[in-house]
This record gives sequence, structure tokens and C-alpha cells, in this order.
Amino acid sequence: MSDTSPPSGPAPRAGRKEWIGLAVLALPTLLVSIDVFVMLLALPSLSEDLHASGVQQLWITDIYSFMLAGLLVTMGSIGDRIGRRRLLLIGAGAFGLASAASAYAVSPEMLIASRALLGVAGATLAPGTLSLITTMFQDAKQRGAAFGIWGACFSAGAIIGPIIGGTMLDHFWWGSAFLLGVPPMVLLLVLGPVYLPEFRNPESGRLDLISVVESMAAVLLAIWGLKEIAKDGWEPASIAAVLVGIGFGILFVHRQRRLADPLLDLSLFGNRAFSAALVSLFLGTMLTGAVMFFVTQTLQLVYGRDPLHAGLWMLPAILANTISFGVSPKLGQHLRPAYVISGGLVLAAVGMLVITMAEPGSSPGVLITGFAIVFLGSGPMVTLGMGLVMGSAPQEKAGSAAALNETSGQLGFALGIAALGSIGTAVYRGALDLPDGLPADAVRAAKDSLAGATEAAGSLSGQLAQALLAPARAAFADELHTVVTVSGVLLVATAILVSSLLRHVPPTGQAAAESAAEGTDDSVPAAG
Repeated sequence: MSDTSPPSGPAPRAGRKEWIGLAVLALPTLLVSIDVFVMLLALPSLSEDLHASGVQQLWITDIYSFMLAGLLVTMGSIGDRIGRRRLLLIGAGAFGLASAASAYAVSPEMLIASRALLGVAGATLAPGTLSLITTMFQDAKQRGAAFGIWGACFSAGAIIGPIIGGTMLDHFWWGSAFLLGVPPMVLLLVLGPVYLPEFRNPESGRLDLISVVESMAAVLLAIWGLKEIAKDGWEPASIAAVLVGIGFGILFVHRQRRLADPLLDLSLFGNRAFSAALVSLFLGTMLTGAVMFFVTQTLQLVYGRDPLHAGLWMLPAILANTISFGVSPKLGQHLRPAYVISGGLVLAAVGMLVITMAEPGSSPGVLITGFAIVFLGSGPMVTLGMGLVMGSAPQEKAGSAAALNETSGQLGFALGIAALGSIGTAVYRGALDLPDGLPADAVRAAKDSLAGATEAAGSLSGQLAQALLAPARAAFADELHTVVTVSGVLLVATAILVSSLLRHVPPTGQAAAESAAEGTDDSVPAAG
């Protein structure tokens, strides 16, 4: 257990051991992000092999993200109570076992259960890694660089997942994709006790189980409802789920205010930098995450790239993201985070503008250039915003702060897909102009979505297939252009909001200098 009293001098700088520890933490971070995309690639073959029904396929796909999102707040709080390294290692062991169980599942029910366990284990990894980084890197400048590396791993997993998964599935059986999770977890179990420090809050009390149930119900119902809205539109059941989830959220907040030792310390939101950074991360993830979803769909459905080659086309965005994550903390040392983050969001909006110039029938180059600019501009929001969230929380509450950071991302992504997806669907259906003479079933499929049109075209002759696909792809291009235009406008509005709310926060270098001069740690909210 670590001493929670503040140091008497400037924050200590991390050494070789801490940087090796960061490398150990980077692997599970990458893996949690890759898992969802590997699952989508493996779904057709495993469904055929296990004879999974349509409903079972949905549960196989969604149960992981549901359990992950629903338990983030709980796991962050548990880590603060029992020890962050201990919880991380428990989660790593569970993740490895669940990955092996998924790989060798013999029935849909077994696979659903193992995927649920993967989600539970995954919920320990994200808040555990973030809070440990805060403990290991107490110097604000080094912490900013560490968060940049962490963020690069997380976003890279979302793009290289199709590449790795596609390669595995091309050469081995579907279960091999799940075995990707085993070696990194074994490595974490072996090296974690050596290179990762332990930290827990010595003053924490017992876990409030009612709060756990309320938080899970709030997040699970809200995310399920938003996903259903994105898939089927504004159906009564989906809307009711979101409203009931909000109701549980209100009950949860009310209970936390009454408890002496709450599951989530709401006093964190009293810090202006913490709240403003969390809002910027929520809004930024909502907009850029939704656009990433549409870009990947465009590569596959409009430009005809398979998941593997779509992933390869996304590599420039990874490079731009990596550069941005590396440069942003350095800019944050000299400039106020409000200006760096808002400037990045405006740059991302410029990338949205470039995407509107992409047209069906041309090369994906324009689309990818615009998306790379979006990723380049989103780096400051992730690294500096995350640094503000974690740097504004006391060390004993870092697990809860990390959980809130991750939960806001999950909710923002789900809301972005639901809201922007609904707008896009309306535009697509309004713009779709199909010629006469097409089979009624194909017309119905095309009016539902471009994916439906693509599937229906597979059963048609060449001329009819082209007559169906050409207008559907043109309508989807209109959908994409509308979504990125709306996102771009909202990104500029978010930039203005961030520059206003965070203008009081000094650059990292200034905050560290003031902290050293006062003989305290770097608890002054800083961007890294």
C-alpha cells in the first residue's frame, strides 16, 4: 500500500522501471480495443460452426461491451479499495481464461457466457491502467507523454483489429482470433508484480451493493437503448430503456450524496477542470467516434474493401493519431490546454470538411485524408483532456476518475452512433432514388440500408445489381456528407465551449514550475 500523503518537494520523475511498466500496461489496453473488431470478423464463421441463431449472434456480439460499460464505475471504485495492481492482475487472469474459453466454445451459450466474463475482466483493465499511470508518473510532463502512449494504443487497436483479426481468420479457425488475448495477459501476470506499483485508499469503506446495481442498470439500459435506436430507429422500447436508465442514474446520484463512503465520489465534479475535461471528452468521442464508424462503413460498402484492406486504408489515420498523441503533451507544456484542445477540434472539423469531398466511384484517398486530419486534430482532446481528468482527482480517487473517463467515452460513442445514425438514415432514405424494374425484396432491403442493398445485390444479375447499388451508394454518400457536416459544426461549437471552460487552466510547464516553487506535488490541474 502506498502512502497517500503529499510529497514535501517537487513531484518525483519516473525512471526506467516506470517506463517498462507503461509498456506492460500498453498491451492489455491495445487488446481491449481490438477485441470488438475481432469479434465482428469472426462472427460469420463461428455462427455457422456453432449453429447460433440471430438472437444468439446479437448477444455474442453485444454482451462484451454491455458488461464492460456497466461495470467500469464499480471496478474503478473496487480498485481504489482493494488495490489497483491487485484488481488489474485479477482482471488479466480472468481475461486470459475467458479468451481461451471463447476460442474453444462448443455452443452459443458457452460463447455468450465467456464473452460476458471477458467484459467483466475488461472493465478492470481500462480504469486500472489509467489509475496506475497516474501513480507511476507524478511529474505532469511525463504523465502527459504516458497518457499519449496509452491513448495511441487504445485508438490503434480500433483500427488494426480488422488487420490482425483478418490475418488470423485467413490462416486459422475462428477461435484463433480470441487466443490473441492470452499471451499479453500472461505477460502482464508475470511482469506486473515486478514493474507495477500497488496503491489503494486506506480510508475506503465497504462496497455499497445497491449503488453497484443502480450504476449498472443506469449504464446498461442507456447504452442498450441507444444501440437499439441506432439499429431500428426511435422505437418505444428503445426510448423507454434510455429513460429508465436515466431514472436509475438519478437514483444513483441521490444515493451517492447520502453515503459516507460512496461508490462514486461526486465531489470530483466540483473541480471545474475535471468537469469541463470530462464534458469535452464526452462530446468529442460522440462526434469523432461516430464519424469513424461511418468511414469504416464507407470503405467497405461504397468502395468495396474487405475488413482487412479497409483496416490497411486506415493506417494513415493511425500514423496521424500517433503523431498527435506525441506532440499534444509537448504543446500543453507551453500553451494553455484550452487553446490546444480547441485548436485540435477545429482542425478535426476541417478534416470533416475534406470528407465531404469524397464521392463514390473515386479513390478512397480523399476520404482517408480527411479522416487522418480528424484523427490528427482529436489527439489533444484525448491526451490533454485525459490528463486534466486524472490530474484533477486526488490520488486515492484516481480509479474512480479513470472509470468516469472511460464511461463517458462509452456513452458518448453510443449516443453519437444513435443520434448521428438516425440523422444519416433519414437522409439516406430521402435521397435514395431506385429505378423501376427491381425485385420488391431488393427494393425493401435497399430502403433499409446500404448494407441491405449490398446483401440483396449478391443475389441479382450484374446489370440489376449495379442498378440497385449505384443509387444506394450515392444516397449513402449523401448520408456520410450530412453526418460529417453536422459533426464538424458541433466540433467547432465544442471547441468554443472548451476554450471558455478551461481557459483558467495553466500550461503543464507553468503548473509544474509553480508546484515545485511551492514545495508541493503537481496537484494543480494540468493538462498532462
